[in-house]
Amino acid sequence: MSVELLAPAKDLDTGIAAINCGADAVYIGATRFGAREAAGNSLGELDALIQYAHKYWAKVYVTVNTLLYDSEIADAVLLIKQLYQCGADAVIIQDLGLLECDLPPIPIFASTQMHNHTPERVAFLEKVGIKRVILARELSLEQIQEIRRKTSIELETFIHGALCVSYSGQCTLSYAIGGRSGNRGQCAQPCRNLYSLLDGNGETIIRNRHLLSIRDLNLTDHLKGLLDAGVSSFKIEGRLKDKTYVMNTVSHYRQVIDRLEVKRSSSGKTTLDFEPVVAKTFNRGYSDYFILGRSGKIGSHDTPKTIGELIGKVKEVARGGFCLDENREPVLLHNGDGLSFFTAGKELTGTLVNRVDGKWIFPARLDDISPGLALYRNSDKAFLDQLKRSQPVRKIGVTMTLTQTVNGYQLELQDEDGVVGKSELVCEHQSAEKPDKAIENIHKQLTKLGETDFVCTDLKVVITPTPFLAASWLNDLRRTAVEALTNAREFQRPEVSGEIIPNDTQYPVKELTYLGNVLNEKAAAFYNRHGVTSIEPAAESGMDLRGRKVMTTKYCLRYELDACLKEKNAKVLQEPLTLVDENGRKLRLKFDCVACEMHVFFERSSNNVLTFPYG
Repeated sequence: MSVELLAPAKDLDTGIAAINCGADAVYIGATRFGAREAAGNSLGELDALIQYAHKYWAKVYVTVNTLLYDSEIADAVLLIKQLYQCGADAVIIQDLGLLECDLPPIPIFASTQMHNHTPERVAFLEKVGIKRVILARELSLEQIQEIRRKTSIELETFIHGALCVSYSGQCTLSYAIGGRSGNRGQCAQPCRNLYSLLDGNGETIIRNRHLLSIRDLNLTDHLKGLLDAGVSSFKIEGRLKDKTYVMNTVSHYRQVIDRLEVKRSSSGKTTLDFEPVVAKTFNRGYSDYFILGRSGKIGSHDTPKTIGELIGKVKEVARGGFCLDENREPVLLHNGDGLSFFTAGKELTGTLVNRVDGKWIFPARLDDISPGLALYRNSDKAFLDQLKRSQPVRKIGVTMTLTQTVNGYQLELQDEDGVVGKSELVCEHQSAEKPDKAIENIHKQLTKLGETDFVCTDLKVVITPTPFLAASWLNDLRRTAVEALTNAREFQRPEVSGEIIPNDTQYPVKELTYLGNVLNEKAAAFYNRHGVTSIEPAAESGMDLRGRKVMTTKYCLRYELDACLKEKNAKVLQEPLTLVDENGRKLRLKFDCVACEMHVFFERSSNNVLTFPYG
């Protein structure tokens, strides 16, 4: 089994950088209907990225993963047909109404927004023609293994990046508050806002903390376990992240995966001119989430922003600067580095380094910096500048064989995938007067692959005696052979068809609530055909969500606050617990300790005044 490293791309430039850094595939948004509305790309840009990726047999998957209104179905189908014509390798969808449409034979992937969390649901998607499922982030290794045992469909899982606190596709909080639906690519991220926690007596337990904000995912240490569990695609989150973030994270995971000595799903190897360090790009602190079950606290309550690397505590402040304690490994700071720290009021703030003089650091401002303060570097200027200047090079290894023919000479190139390109030179055979110099010239000219996508890993001259070949002849042989190999690679590039053939496989349940996300007639027809008898329209149909569940999450505030009802000596909290945001909107919390989940309800109260008209 080969493994795929899948990178995000917000645009063409970032996608090319991801490929150059070693990604086996890239996922990217089209002009419309992507779950990141702000990350759209034209068909021309997608076509350019596809052509670039395919040189390395890397793939490009395009997101069409929002819920669709009836009026949008025809446009979405047309877009998928255009993507197929561009050569896209798959389309990622959320709305199963698309399977009721006349789609081209392009592989369809089930977005994580489809809540792919049980063997039964994944098995159903396989039976209706889905090529790959993107698993729910909350799954443990054991749960993934169980899905693998009961299905043969391709499994993709996230290994790095920001986490939605809710099960993906099951959160309607942003829509409930202001009409911006995550299922429509417009999430306003209310989970990153400030909340106060009230107990059942109305007493404030915690005031103004980011109580629904969680750390970012980092499964660097679990890739082997995921491979053993049957995952074949490792996905990095970040279609809104910048190019330096993508280059750093892709390069990091490329190195980790290569150390596992597993077959990769694309061609070529990358030479880097920087050393990747994922701690140096945006993160809220890292967690392995629930990959080993509930194994630790994952909240990022102090701030939803990046804090950076801890560089030490302030030892002394004097003469417009400060020095750090000497109890830890010293960090080399540079002019322009960004520093962050928490004020006495627990607010994250920061400053820039203006000058460094020995152990003394002179920032742009000294406000709130005092002895004992913990300081972090949230922007390593030297590292980021290096990333911005970096030009990773990806080359496909080829072996060269020069032989003699009846009418002259032949050069054969064979790449690492076994693809062959040949060229022939018609000329008289002539032995070299100076064999050593002739061999040196042959090696020099034939291995001069320069700006091509190839690099010579071995050259064999199977000719005796050593021939004399002019430099111009050798160059012609090389250029023609490279052209032949390039054409052969395009002709032999593996392609996968994904034709959907309608059937009547029964869906695992007979009734769907609004959390089934059925927003159009095509989706309703799909579920009806598969045995669903009762369908409530999706929240985005205009539903008033006051009093209804807007989030289901494995993240548990009781656990975070040492009040888990399963633990001995747990802190006592009087229920019901309520979150209140800065605008007075209330979220009632309920806890399902059997499923080990927290359910968030948009409370029906006068405080929850909606800021948009329904309908």
